[in-house]
Amino acid sequence: MWLGSGQQINQVNVSDILILSSSVKIVESAQDLGVIIDSHLSLSSHVAGLCRSEFYHLRQLRPLCRSLPAEATKTLVHAGVHFMLPGLLQRFAVYRVTDKLMRQVQSVQNAAARLITGAKRREHITPIWRQLRWLPVRRRVEFKMASLVYQVLSSKVPSYLADDIHLASESSARSLRSSSGRKCSVTRVHGHFGDRCFDAAGSRIWNNLPASLRDKEVRCTEFRRQLKTFMFQTDCGAS
Repeated sequence: MWLGSGQQINQVNVSDILILSSSVKIVESAQDLGVIIDSHLSLSSHVAGLCRSEFYHLRQLRPLCRSLPAEATKTLVHAGVHFMLPGLLQRFAVYRVTDKLMRQVQSVQNAAARLITGAKRREHITPIWRQLRWLPVRRRVEFKMASLVYQVLSSKVPSYLADDIHLASESSARSLRSSSGRKCSVTRVHGHFGDRCFDAAGSRIWNNLPASLRDKEVRCTEFRRQLKTFMFQTDCGAS
């Protein structure tokens, strides 16, 4: 399978090679990891399969939810759909995918929210997010990446992640303004794919957090609580 951008693939002459598929599913030790990689590394095949599966489960749940109280419906949808989406997205670093793909995934979360609340399709989704205290999918991905950076700086992750994140104060011999605020050095990258790597994206997300969240005295539980509140207020306008 050839991997690369559309421009790169167009430069490869494959006229003499039989191409069996433009996408493959990742399997490790006989375990299906559920990730579909396409030749352009756009994750379009993965997102399409994910959305198709989740909408199927929502359709199966809809008749059942009509007979359940609101709290039971919320628990059921959480277990069956809502937690599956960010788990898959975060685990495989679907960061800064195209807006079109992110809207497809967001539509699944919106459908799940409307199923729980009984809201109509035409109702604005932001008040529903506020009611359920849900973050949009893109923000949930950023929440996970910021949490990983916090764990890196707290020495609570494997070395293969810890080696990618460094504080600006540790990376430069000169005194920088970013040193006092526990900001990370952002790796210089070239191209769209490089910009999505953990050391570049994670550092950038961390540096954009309020100084109070970057304080090393903040404990993990408190950090996650304050981080969600900060992101929730930013996206949903909650007080």
